[in-house]
Amino acid sequence: MSVTLCGMRLVTEDDVIEDAIIAIEGERVVGVRRGSRPAGAIDLEGALVMAGFVDQHCHGGGQGDFFSADIDQIRTAAATHLAHGTTTIVASLVTATTEDLLAQLAALRPTVADGTIAGVHLEGPWISPQECGAHDITLLRSPDPAEIETLLDAAGSDIAMVTLAPELAGGVAATEQFVDAGVVVAVGHTEADLATTRAAIDSGATVATHLLNRMPVLHKRSPGPVLALMDDPRVVCELIVDGVHIDPEMVRFVIEHVGPDRVAAVTDAMGAAGAPEGRYKIGYLDVEVADGQARLTSDGALAGSVLTLDTALVNLVTKCGQSLPDATRMLSATPARTMGLTDRGRLAAGMRADLVVLDDQLSISRVMRAGTWVSGPQ
Repeated sequence: MSVTLCGMRLVTEDDVIEDAIIAIEGERVVGVRRGSRPAGAIDLEGALVMAGFVDQHCHGGGQGDFFSADIDQIRTAAATHLAHGTTTIVASLVTATTEDLLAQLAALRPTVADGTIAGVHLEGPWISPQECGAHDITLLRSPDPAEIETLLDAAGSDIAMVTLAPELAGGVAATEQFVDAGVVVAVGHTEADLATTRAAIDSGATVATHLLNRMPVLHKRSPGPVLALMDDPRVVCELIVDGVHIDPEMVRFVIEHVGPDRVAAVTDAMGAAGAPEGRYKIGYLDVEVADGQARLTSDGALAGSVLTLDTALVNLVTKCGQSLPDATRMLSATPARTMGLTDRGRLAAGMRADLVVLDDQLSISRVMRAGTWVSGPQ
């Protein structure tokens, strides 16, 4: 099927193009240009159009949880975020037993195969007990090469990313093991010092899991992981732009210093995203969601977020002072590149036709994924 869209303001990584035209054949964009309305084109009447959002760190939504190993919950979570403009999503899991991780990977594999999710992110169990946050501290462990090999054998290439603390025994070696298997390695939930973090980066780590959260703050005599992660051009820094995890001025500061090509806006959302507040779980732990925040009932620690990426867009622009071109880098182009998804994250010839249509208040009116409208007028 072919479709031509016209009459839009197209947000690219460099500019906002007036009177843009996008030609689509099947799942792909075949051309982008400026001009008057071609015959038979769909006129978007001055709406803003951006590339579909890419969320590389998400645990669930719509009362669905990727941890559940339940196919209906997995699809519900993905569909909830799709309605909010996330056309590519990586399913994040929290710390669990090896047996449960294997069951979760088995449940997720069919949804990777059919494109519902773009891969799996193992956030734990190889993280610091001192910075575990909403992870079951009794199940944390140091990386074991045999366990890693078991998980890799079971999941094939479906494991897209892992988060680990490199200061753990075997942490740097585990980084190398995952990188050799083609897995993106993120440093997070860590107490690593500057030298250890740099060693992990030199061993192939390329992501900072939710920078500034669950890692020591910068200190004048002990700069720790934050300095290493922000300082190295090989590292992309995740930021949870919900106004709860990080102050908007700190978000602005990080972006100003590392640049939008090194920032991936993520949700770290749990099951309450796009759903009513109340009692939930993250992993095995109980969570109370109230006033737009998800917190463990045991100690009040933040337990992911209720963020969706359309709200992150609004926050980036209205609270963090970012331009629309820089926002589309952080919401789409940078995370797509980070996850090795070379066919999406931008609207250009040859790319997958993933896009969101927005009004002047940045509210989404339509979403297209792989050339098909999935929300809004069909």
